[in-house]
Amino acid sequence: MGDVLAGINSSWEFDTDSVLIRFERGIRTPKLFHVLGERRVPYEALRSIALVPGTRRGTVVLRAEPRPGADPLMEVAAGQLRESSDPYRLVLPVEREPLAASYVSEVHSVLGPWADEPADRHLVAAPAPPLQFKAYDGKVSFDGRKVSFRWFWTGASSAKWKAGDQAFAVDELEGVVWRSPDVMGGHLRLIRRGAHDRPSEEPDQDPTAVVFGLGYGLVHESLPLAASVLEAIRAAEPDLAPETAVAVPRAEPPAARVRPAPADIADRIRHLGELHEAGLLTDDEFSTKKAELLAEL
Repeated sequence: MGDVLAGINSSWEFDTDSVLIRFERGIRTPKLFHVLGERRVPYEALRSIALVPGTRRGTVVLRAEPRPGADPLMEVAAGQLRESSDPYRLVLPVEREPLAASYVSEVHSVLGPWADEPADRHLVAAPAPPLQFKAYDGKVSFDGRKVSFRWFWTGASSAKWKAGDQAFAVDELEGVVWRSPDVMGGHLRLIRRGAHDRPSEEPDQDPTAVVFGLGYGLVHESLPLAASVLEAIRAAEPDLAPETAVAVPRAEPPAARVRPAPADIADRIRHLGELHEAGLLTDDEFSTKKAELLAEL
């Protein structure tokens, strides 16, 4: 192996122990591929690989399936990605079918008995932090050590606003749940250690969650961050001492909140402007809320 198989929106370079997937940055390429750039996938991370007819005339599709637990991106996505945004799907002109079939055969020959078993660790790297995105009710950022939620006064519920901005260290977390912003009820929720029951609060009331909305928390922004957080959580697990395996949530009282930084106020005013331009705020509402934010300086 070692040759490149070029397809639509991406190309796959097959090596002796892995395949390097490089994504194009064209206008018609899914934005998620722009963010991913390239990904090296060890054959150890694959459950199967197959060549199937394409949905478009004159095409065939090379489709790989990762083992459960091998890729944090696909683990978080949980089957919610559109077919066109599947990073393990390579669309090829039908004339390349014989060459693609030879690669499928070679990869199958190196897949071991472990292919049918869930992976015991992540084998494919998630996008590296720092990462951030804007949800409807707050800004989410991840620096590799902690996840921070900074609420937007214009979108956050009163419960979140009263709880104050939140920060969660990776070793406090057990998991992350991502529900695609492409569907109703999209959100990102962090699961704290020891929280074995499903959260009773709706995401818009839960200070460990942010909700998505039209234009907020897009897939190519929110999914890479969620995958990066999950990768960090799993990497931290072996380092946890037994007595700290179950973390006690630490709630900061509202009095502990500090005066907002001018940059934060500027971001919130820009957010107000976006809502105003979208027709979600009247002129009077925009002026009043802008004045209230300026008064916090």
